[in-house]
Amino acid sequence: MPKPEKHVFICVQNRGPGHPRGSCTQSGAAEIWEEFAYAFQQRNLNGRFALSNTGCLGPCNGPHVLVYPEGVMYAKVTKDDVAAIVDEHLLGDQPVARLQLPQEIW
Repeated sequence: MPKPEKHVFICVQNRGPGHPRGSCTQSGAAEIWEEFAYAFQQRNLNGRFALSNTGCLGPCNGPHVLVYPEGVMYAKVTKDDVAAIVDEHLLGDQPVARLQLPQEIW
């Protein structure tokens, strides 16, 4: 498999109910993961881009999505935001500003 153009990491950390830091899974990360996987399959993006689930990425105001090589971190991503990340960032090389964590956090 050739090196992907970009690599998308989706936090699926689960700390359980009542944990003081919360978790991306409690915030709906499973739906985000499924929507990215579906978009990759439907658009035939596997191979061109890589998709991985991961544990905690640091900040706890998720669900979080991290895109490399740019190192762009998205927060509070919803299922409806996935198409914008795919279209604008992955395919269009323009990060989605409205979803990015502020620079002082990431």
